Amino acid sequence: MTDHATDPDEIVRPLLRTRQVREFTDEPVDRAALDALADVGRWSGSSRNNQPWRFIVITEVETIRRLADTGMPMTRALQTASAAIAITIPEQPGWKLSHAYDEGRTAERILVAASLLDLGAGIVWLSGDGREAAGRILALPEDRFVRTIIALGHPTDRARRPKSEPGEARLPREETVLSERWPD
Repeated sequence: MTDHATDPDEIVRPLLRTRQVREFTDEPVDRAALDALADVGRWSGSSRNNQPWRFIVITEVETIRRLADTGMPMTRALQTASAAIAITIPEQPGWKLSHAYDEGRTAERILVAASLLDLGAGIVWLSGDGREAAGRILALPEDRFVRTIIALGHPTDRARRPKSEPGEARLPREETVLSERWPD
C-alpha cells in the first residue's frame, strides 16, 4: 500500500486540478493574495534570469472591464473578474521567443498559485489591436506591451463545476504519453 504522503499521484493532484476559470462572483480578492500571486510571477524562472516581465496588479473594476472590451471573446474572463494581473514584456528584437516562453511560464504559475489560494484564474491572451488598446489603458511606455492578463476572482458555483465527465477532460494517457521514442 502506498503512503498517501509519498504517493506521487496525490502530491501532484493540485496541479492536475488546476484549470481555467472564466466566471467570477463580485467578491473582491484579498490584497495579500494579490501580493502573493505577484510574487509567484516575480519568482518565476526566465531565460538567462533576464526577468523581462513587469506585473500590473489591477483591482479597479472599470479598468478590468475596459480591458475585457479589447479582445472579445478571448477576454471574456475579464467581464466578471474582480482583479487581474497584466504581464508586460519589453519590445526587444531577438528576444521574442524567449520572452513568450518566460511569459507563459509565469502565467501558468500564477494560475496554479491562484488555485492553491482557492481563487479562480483565467489566462487572457491579447493580439493585434487588443494589445495596443490594453497598452493605452494601462499607460504602458512604447517599449513595452501586454499580451497576457490573468483574470482573478472567486469562482461562481457554475465555474467550479467540471465541464466534462470524470476521465473525459483529456485524451487517454496511452495516446499522449510515449515511451523512449515515437512508435512505429
